[in-house]
Amino acid sequence: MGNCCATPSTTDFEKKKGKNKPNPFSLDYGSSNPSGNGGYKTTVLENPTGTEIEKTYVLGKEMGRGEFGITYMCTDKSTGEVFACKSISKKKLRTRIDIEDVKREVEIMKHMPPQPNIVSLKGTYEDDNAVHLVMELCEGGELFDRIVARGHYTERAAAGVTKTIVEVIQMCHKHGVMHRDLKPENFLFANKKETAALKAIDFGLSVFFKPGERFNEIVGSPYYMAPEVLKRNYGPEVDVWSAGVILYILLCGVPPFWAETEQGVAQAIIKSVVDFKRDPWPKVSDTAKDLVKKMLNPDPKLRLTAQEVLDHPWIQNAKKAPNVSLGETVKARLKQFSVMNKLKKRALRVIAEHLSAEEVAGIKQGFDLMDTNKQGKINLPELKAGLQKLGHQIADVDLQILMEAGDVDKDGFLNYGEFVAISVHLRKMGNDDHLKDAFAFFDKNQSGYIEVEELREALADEDEANNEEVISAIIHDVDTDKDGKISFEEFTAMMKAGTDWRKASRQYSRERYNNLSLKLFQDASLDLGNEER
Repeated sequence: MGNCCATPSTTDFEKKKGKNKPNPFSLDYGSSNPSGNGGYKTTVLENPTGTEIEKTYVLGKEMGRGEFGITYMCTDKSTGEVFACKSISKKKLRTRIDIEDVKREVEIMKHMPPQPNIVSLKGTYEDDNAVHLVMELCEGGELFDRIVARGHYTERAAAGVTKTIVEVIQMCHKHGVMHRDLKPENFLFANKKETAALKAIDFGLSVFFKPGERFNEIVGSPYYMAPEVLKRNYGPEVDVWSAGVILYILLCGVPPFWAETEQGVAQAIIKSVVDFKRDPWPKVSDTAKDLVKKMLNPDPKLRLTAQEVLDHPWIQNAKKAPNVSLGETVKARLKQFSVMNKLKKRALRVIAEHLSAEEVAGIKQGFDLMDTNKQGKINLPELKAGLQKLGHQIADVDLQILMEAGDVDKDGFLNYGEFVAISVHLRKMGNDDHLKDAFAFFDKNQSGYIEVEELREALADEDEANNEEVISAIIHDVDTDKDGKISFEEFTAMMKAGTDWRKASRQYSRERYNNLSLKLFQDASLDLGNEER
């Protein structure tokens, strides 16, 4: 199952999910509890290693929390070896598809031969409440975190990482496995050593395939989806596309297909127009750009295979690739690559100023709870502890992004005003009235649009050296009809869209993107005239 730590915001999916088939693991399923001990009798795995994990392992500290469960550090009682244990709560497996995904993930991990860049499965356990997957422990951190920590980031480093990722794809395809969810956070370093191996850790959406077999289920993470996935007619070529997206991000710090709305993302993917003009692309070698183009070919028949990628001159000569820094811009983007755009942050502060007394009172109570030393401001540890008390489980890297997004004066603390803006974002308090007030704040001439000059004026206090570039980027992302200004509808879509393009829950992408695919069919964005049926 996915390792996502972020769950989707309130969406049409959440409103509809009650229509799913009854969950056989839920507390209200049936009138009696057959296990008699508060557990759930239905089994998920066919041949688990055992039923009582605690007989073999001691579960230690929590390492991560995802949509379906928690990953712990665990120690083998007999050998003292340390592993990772992913405990998947049966209550979280809402549909039969969820259950089949877990079964298939285990089958695929058992099926794959040992490979230095694929995490190994040590054992599987199932009790009445959860499925436990004991795996090789990777303590070296996520792919992007390691890159950012290095003081010098180069094309040569990107080539080495790409080679590893594509070798994983090649191994999967050789053994009849399509990964379907390749993305940076699904790769961890084995340890903190400079020479540590990079390992693929998650096969929750992977499937077995036969040569020529086509698939139509929309799964994966939005920004890494190939166009043929949205067209519901795809094969293993989608993995090379996803690797091409990762390579693009490695070289410039942002995704090639970006928008503030799901439909905007999907349409950008379908159009497949890749930008090689913005910094740092003029500094990137022609051979690197050639590989990106060939991996992101929208025609899967013309796209490179995994072997062809490995044979490409840029990969073959990876050790000779330019060792010149790609610049601080790329590192900064990789470090903070999902922060809200400036307009959205400014709008959140405007909305905060228009909250009712009742809404403000609730936020003030939360702030006072976190401000333990009563200084009138809170730091990152206080924010983390306070959010946990309020039931928000947010990964450290996302907390840092949240903190940096809210800390307008950059003093390392959130004062009360900054905390109110963050709370508006977290609690999704931006209702239609709030959005209208915020839009009116920017639309000074009441034309019904936020124009470039109004945007420039609104962001004048943001103290950005490259303010014109920021404004241009906001218009590019938010102005979906490309008329050079932002309508209320476009503004609303921006405010309601997620701010983190790295993470999307598996259920979210399935439901939302299946609906979106149908919509794109209806408005003819998906031209299937030349596709094989």
